[in-house]
Amino acid sequence: MAGSTRGSPPTPTLKRPVQRWQSSRTWARLIREAESLWHVDVRDLRRLGALELAQLLVEVPPHLRPRVNRWLIGYGVSTRLD
Repeated sequence: MAGSTRGSPPTPTLKRPVQRWQSSRTWARLIREAESLWHVDVRDLRRLGALELAQLLVEVPPHLRPRVNRWLIGYGVSTRLD
């Protein structure tokens, strides 16, 4: 069975979904971190968090947005991607 032994690389049919899952999770974590900065009372940190969040919202690839939204719901943040 190719790809089923320990330490062997994932099969091509699994590699792409795993990469999409990792990318979605990474984007959602970055958005969560930027959003948490926005909620800090210090003005400079809030401004930095808002800038980071705005940039991340632009950079998330459109095809990953539904998956990132599912992670954002799981992380309990208020940001959602259109």
